[in-house]
Amino acid sequence: MQLSDLRAFVRITDLMSVSAAARALGLPKSGVSRALARLERDLGVVLMDRSTRHLRLTDAGTLFRPHALRILADVDEAGTALEGLGGVPAGTLRVSLPFTVATALVAPMLPGFMAAYPQVRVMLAVENRFVDMPAEMADLLIRVGPLVDSDLIARRLLVSEAWLCASPGYLAARGTPAHAADLTDHTLIGYGDRAMAYQDDATGDARRIELPPAVAISDSAALLPVVLGGAGIAYLPDFLARPYVADGRLVRLWPTAEGIETVIHAIYPSHHSLSAKVRVFIDALVASFDGLQR
Repeated sequence: MQLSDLRAFVRITDLMSVSAAARALGLPKSGVSRALARLERDLGVVLMDRSTRHLRLTDAGTLFRPHALRILADVDEAGTALEGLGGVPAGTLRVSLPFTVATALVAPMLPGFMAAYPQVRVMLAVENRFVDMPAEMADLLIRVGPLVDSDLIARRLLVSEAWLCASPGYLAARGTPAHAADLTDHTLIGYGDRAMAYQDDATGDARRIELPPAVAISDSAALLPVVLGGAGIAYLPDFLARPYVADGRLVRLWPTAEGIETVIHAIYPSHHSLSAKVRVFIDALVASFDGLQR
C-alpha cells in the first residue's frame, strides 16, 4: 500500500471527483484513477462505486477513510518531528486562506519571509470556500470570522473593522448621507447577496436600518475597485480601505460610528507538534499584522 495511493483516495473522497482530485494533486486523471485501482487491489475490496454520473463510497470505503486520514496524519507528524532535529525551518508549507487575506495581508509579507527562510517552500491555496483541514492536508488555515467548534488550535492574528466608504466623485454626484436612513437614496455595494445593517451613531441612539445591496460581490478585494470607481457605498475592511482614505481616494463615512469587527485567525491541528516552518510563518504573520492593529 503506497502513501501516494492513500492521498489520492482521500482527495477523491473529499471532492467526489477523480478529475477534481487530479487537479488538486497536480496529477493526470489517469494516474489518480490507477492509484485508486491499485489501492483497492492491495486491500482486496472496492472502495468506491463508479458511474459516468457520480462516485459513491462503498461501505468498505466509508470504513477505511478515517484510517487513511489517520495514517497520513501520522506520517505528516513524523515528518514534523524530524524537521525539528535540524533546527532550521525547512520543507513545504501548505497554507489555505481567503483571496482578500492572501492579496492584501499575506502576499506583502512573503518576500521578507522567503528571504529569512529560504528552505521553506510556501504553497498558498487561495479560495473562499470552507476547507476542512484533514481533507485538504494543509499545514495551516487562515480564516476570517467566527470559528466553528473543533479540535484545532486557533491563534488570533488581527482584529479588523469594516469602514463604510465611498469615492469623493460618488459623493459629489449623489450627496453625502448624514444618517443611516439617507442610504435608501444611494447605491449600496454589498458583501454577498444579503441585507446589511447600517448605524451612523456610535452611541446607538441613531436608527439602525437594514438594506439590500444594489450590487453583491462575495469578496472584499473585488469590492474595492468598484467603490474606487464611484459605483456606490460599501463596507470595506480597514486594512484595505486605510491607504485610500489617507490619500483622499476614498471617504470614510461616519468615522465615529461603531464598526463591524471581524477576527482573523491562524488555525492548525492540535494533535500535531507545531513544526518549525508553521511556527515561524505564524510569527511572521503576527509581526506583519501588528502594525495594522487599531
